[in-house]
Amino acid sequence: MKTEYRLFLGVAAFLFVTAAVYWFWSGAALPQYDWIGTTALTLSGLLCLMCGGYFWFVSRRIDLRPEDRGDADIAEGAGEIGFFSPGSYWPFGIALAALITSLGLVFWMWWLIGLGIIATIVAASALLFEYYTGTRRTAEH
Repeated sequence: MKTEYRLFLGVAAFLFVTAAVYWFWSGAALPQYDWIGTTALTLSGLLCLMCGGYFWFVSRRIDLRPEDRGDADIAEGAGEIGFFSPGSYWPFGIALAALITSLGLVFWMWWLIGLGIIATIVAASALLFEYYTGTRRTAEH
């Protein structure tokens, strides 16, 4: 996790510096400062800072992984990484529900936004619990 938190904190620092330079540069080039771009860069930096802080918090509580050690061999990282579904239609359902939500936002239709949010929650829950219920239920659960 040390690699991840260093990467995110580095990107956050870059975004904060870029936001400051952008604010000063836009004030020199335009009759007034551009607050929209500065706000977008600052919020992006805060998002990266939040992710980097989380990875830093987790990295202090777990043992070093092979990726975090300079003396590790490639073979130490071998083995099972996790379970990946061989075929699932629920990611398409999540994308469709997100499309419905975004169309509601574009046309500012509250009923479509609510329907899309509900559909997104249902599709994400179905993807999450796909192997715990129904015909794909596995024996160890």
